[in-house]
Amino acid sequence: MIETVSKCELSAVIPCLNEADTIGACVAKAQRSMQEAGIAGEIIVSDNGSTDGSIEIAMKMGARVVHSLQRGYGHALMDGFAAARGSFITMADADDSYDLADIPKFFDKLREGYELVQGCRLPAGGGTVMPDAMPYLHRWLGNPVLSFLAQRMFHAPIHDVYCGYRGLTRELYQRLDQQCTGMEFATEMIVKSSLFKVRMTEVPITLHPDGRKSHGPHLRTFRDGWRTLRFFVLYSPRWLYLVPGMLLIAAGLTGYSLALPGATILGAKLDAHTLLFSSLFILIGYQAVLFAVLTKVFAIRARLLPEDARLNRFFTVFTLEGGVAPGLCALLGGLLLLVVAVAQWWRTGWGPLKYAETMRWVIPGATLSALGFQTVLSSFFISILGMHRK
Repeated sequence: MIETVSKCELSAVIPCLNEADTIGACVAKAQRSMQEAGIAGEIIVSDNGSTDGSIEIAMKMGARVVHSLQRGYGHALMDGFAAARGSFITMADADDSYDLADIPKFFDKLREGYELVQGCRLPAGGGTVMPDAMPYLHRWLGNPVLSFLAQRMFHAPIHDVYCGYRGLTRELYQRLDQQCTGMEFATEMIVKSSLFKVRMTEVPITLHPDGRKSHGPHLRTFRDGWRTLRFFVLYSPRWLYLVPGMLLIAAGLTGYSLALPGATILGAKLDAHTLLFSSLFILIGYQAVLFAVLTKVFAIRARLLPEDARLNRFFTVFTLEGGVAPGLCALLGGLLLLVVAVAQWWRTGWGPLKYAETMRWVIPGATLSALGFQTVLSSFFISILGMHRK
């Protein structure tokens, strides 16, 4: 192992929380593989509050121990990465399920110019899962589904989003500016790297049964699965807001096109009630679309998401006046329809009205007024968020 910064090429970071059963084997495999491959590097054990002797074992084996005082998988890795002296970093769990003899595979890919090298345990990416190494639910449902979502939502070129065995450049880690302190840390790395168009690749690995005897895995199936899914949605305004919003607007406009002329579908007369439901779809759909734009602008400004060429083009043509003007027109148009409805009531001497006829003016009028009002206010808000681009 090396002791000087100038010679260090690779830092192998191992997060640890009460892993006395396996930490020694992990450190030994990492040391042996790096020595045999001629890699000048270091082993960093980032301890997250162990009380079972893990720290003493790691130090006795020659690893450098970093004390991560705040609990959480992400905190442990952040502190380990912060202490890393190598230009390249690998990370792997301390349960001996990952073979740290594979470190040279990751190192070689990093030296080829890849910024992120993701391990893959699943057969879809060439990996191997040994018998009893992964729970049935994780292997056939959780990991494949979440990896599929990462591929579709963020165009991530990986098959195993949950694999915690990976390598990356220290420069990339600093550029990603990661925020998650729990199990989502690894997922955040994949999502951000995909959004930033990072050059990444996969390395097939073999997953072995957990070597710990004193306690079970730290991962909680449903809790951590939900947290990953929640992270995906929060980091994708398109799928959280835009797509559902556009579908709702399309449904609402379809309802209007059928209800206004009083169409009959399968014997059902579409009238005022259909207009009311259609207006609801349009209003909440439009609100969702506005949230998509607002969230995207805010996330980019806060450096949670990378710059978006489409949004940049939007701000080259969007002006406050360009948003307020159509909003005011819609608002005035809606008010005009409502005035017509009130005039009809006045002509009856403020007496009973024909419900179906009146609602054909009131519902579109109220809807158009609300859309116009939303547009005006949102134009001001979007302009405030986008001021740094001007």
